[in-house]
Amino acid sequence: MENFIVSARKYRPATFETVVGQQHITGTLKNAIKNNQLAQAFLFCGPRGVGKTTCARILAKTINCTNPTAEMEACGQCENCVSFQTGHSFNIHELDAASNNSVDDIRSLIEQVRIPPQAGKYKIYIIDEVHMLSANAFNAFLKTLEEPPSYAIFILATTEKHKILPTILSRCQIFDFNRIQVEDISNHLATIAQRENIAFEPDGLHIIAQKADGGLRDALSMFDQIASYANKNITYKSVIDNLNILDYDYFFKLTTYLTAAEVSQTLLLFDEILNNGFDGNNFINGLATHFRNLLVGKDAATIKLLEVSENIKQKYLDQCRQTELSFLLTALNLANTCDLNYKNSKNQRLQVELALIKMCHIRSVVQLAQQPLNTNNTATDSDQDKKKTSNVAEKSPQAESLSPKAESESISPPSLSTPEAEVPPSISLEEKPKDAPRQNTMPSASSINISIPKTNAASTLIPSLNDLNRVANGDEDGGPKKVTGEAREHFSYDRLLEVWNNYIKILKSTDKINLFTILNNFPPKLVNPVLIEISVESKTQEQFVQQESVELMNYLRNQLQNFAVDITFNVAERKIENRLYGNREKYDYLVNKNPKLDELRRRFNLDINP
Repeated sequence: MENFIVSARKYRPATFETVVGQQHITGTLKNAIKNNQLAQAFLFCGPRGVGKTTCARILAKTINCTNPTAEMEACGQCENCVSFQTGHSFNIHELDAASNNSVDDIRSLIEQVRIPPQAGKYKIYIIDEVHMLSANAFNAFLKTLEEPPSYAIFILATTEKHKILPTILSRCQIFDFNRIQVEDISNHLATIAQRENIAFEPDGLHIIAQKADGGLRDALSMFDQIASYANKNITYKSVIDNLNILDYDYFFKLTTYLTAAEVSQTLLLFDEILNNGFDGNNFINGLATHFRNLLVGKDAATIKLLEVSENIKQKYLDQCRQTELSFLLTALNLANTCDLNYKNSKNQRLQVELALIKMCHIRSVVQLAQQPLNTNNTATDSDQDKKKTSNVAEKSPQAESLSPKAESESISPPSLSTPEAEVPPSISLEEKPKDAPRQNTMPSASSINISIPKTNAASTLIPSLNDLNRVANGDEDGGPKKVTGEAREHFSYDRLLEVWNNYIKILKSTDKINLFTILNNFPPKLVNPVLIEISVESKTQEQFVQQESVELMNYLRNQLQNFAVDITFNVAERKIENRLYGNREKYDYLVNKNPKLDELRRRFNLDINP
């Protein structure tokens, strides 16, 4: 059996022309060789598996080739090329800085640089993973790197450019290698598959290229693995099974369920995905990527950003036409929030399920949010539109037959619009006279007469009664409430203090110490028969009391038997007495309170210690 050679080594580029996806690098290097403008030091930096070391070897072989082609490629037949290909060249030296990173290793290298080449024009030193050199090794290398012999060329390669000393960077020509495009990797894999007589599906190779994340070596490793797994028949199904990748069909099906608000089907599909061994965080990231692809597919100018195969791209284009832009933007935001909170959540599955349920209700929420907007637009038409509407109403007998009550009910906000049969008997809408001019379609606050029936203590927990009562009395600024006599009883300030003290005792017994301390600092003030003023020392305390104000209001209203009671806040400064630190200050303070103390001191001839 012949020794198997992995594709990454077997199909390693041997010329600049065969380098994949780095044309800006190879073009510059060929022009430099052609014009004889080679620098004394090169630095190749970029992600793993994009061709840094490969380009360094091709450059070293080409500049020592005795018979280069017109395109500045190595001939591959001369003595220097053959010796390089067989690994016996004395002019090209490779050093792995990861295992040879000491000062002694660099000094040994510098000693070798002093020896000129015996055959060929240049001696090339390729130092891989150069960022692994120690600081002392870098400093020992500085002088030689800046002023090497005319025949010495250094080619440094690294994946972490930021770890290299600036003094080294300033002495090199820097070439930044890019991540290889998905399409370039896919085409290269297809070429290798044809040479190896491996059957393949373009969608499968495209998935491998996406998973490689711009690294050709990673793509070739996965290619060999899947070729063995699928017995030289690389299909889309075999790729997603072997690499543990979520199928596109899951996301297309899930998007259909989300837009149709099918919560049960969505949760069942997510459960199926988890049962197949996929992680919830990977799923939510994949779903966000799917929404992103749908978003860029909506515009013809951004379709090129879809890094998928043609078959999958067509599916995206079909689904993006059926999905609203508002849904995609909101769903993307929900997916991003879920991703940020996933790792900190104790119930991670519930975190994803909540996000999916919210996505199912995006359409209904958007429609609900648009209703007040439409009502507002109706109420704030321009004067010209109002005039046209009034003219139409005067000419149309149907418009004259409409009562003001029907008009007000037809455009009232959703929170107040109820069928006529369901309106409580305690709330009545007074109709305007038929000959009254219709200047505004919305009923005024004065036209609504609301009478609040006398209720027991249990029914006082509904805060909306006060809001309705405030609107009925035309009080829009939140001032004192005007209510009927049935809804309140007059109370004295002493009674208020008694109820107040009872409430703060309850707070202390229930360990609500923060609220107890705030309310205990200042007694309440009765501004008017229904408005109680609470004094606080800062805005922070005011916000804290407001958060707990529901229980406070309910307690006060129940105990005082006055359901119109409201509270307001006043930020008051707390008087803090000056502290006495020295003996003299303490003595002066005591003399001010009792002047006879000074007479006593003089009589006994006492001194005050400093």
